[in-house]
Amino acid sequence: MGLIGKLQAETLIGAPAHKFHEVFWCRPHHISNVCPEKIQKVHLHEGDWGSPGSVIEWSYVVDGNNHVAKEIVEAIDEENKSVTFKVIEGDLLKEYKSFRIVVQAIPKGEDTWVHWTLEYEKLNKDIPPPIKILGFVVHVSEDLDDHLVQA
Repeated sequence: MGLIGKLQAETLIGAPAHKFHEVFWCRPHHISNVCPEKIQKVHLHEGDWGSPGSVIEWSYVVDGNNHVAKEIVEAIDEENKSVTFKVIEGDLLKEYKSFRIVVQAIPKGEDTWVHWTLEYEKLNKDIPPPIKILGFVVHVSEDLDDHLVQA
């Protein structure tokens, strides 16, 4: 098995694609208010919310363990409703040489497909693929959907 990999998942939500995308694009700090048991804090280190090149630090909980990830916003595609984050510091880089997260909101009638892509390079062959992280981001999507539908 190689060191470079990609995991993808999709989940169908009821919130409009533009609303979901807007949160990850320019208001990711609101996610900690929506699901504080998963995302404890989102802090802007450099730049401006909603701008490529900005650096954001996420404090999050997976399987009861606290984690931190500092990410640079690599790309924002308003037309395709996607945001690309590259991890530059934090717990994920203890096991992965590189780690990139792409989230895209795809309109499907009145619903939205949220497509997650995790691209990574493991430090060694004994490191498992980040399946728990993939499940985590899908669950965050579902929590955010519940919030946006009720709003």
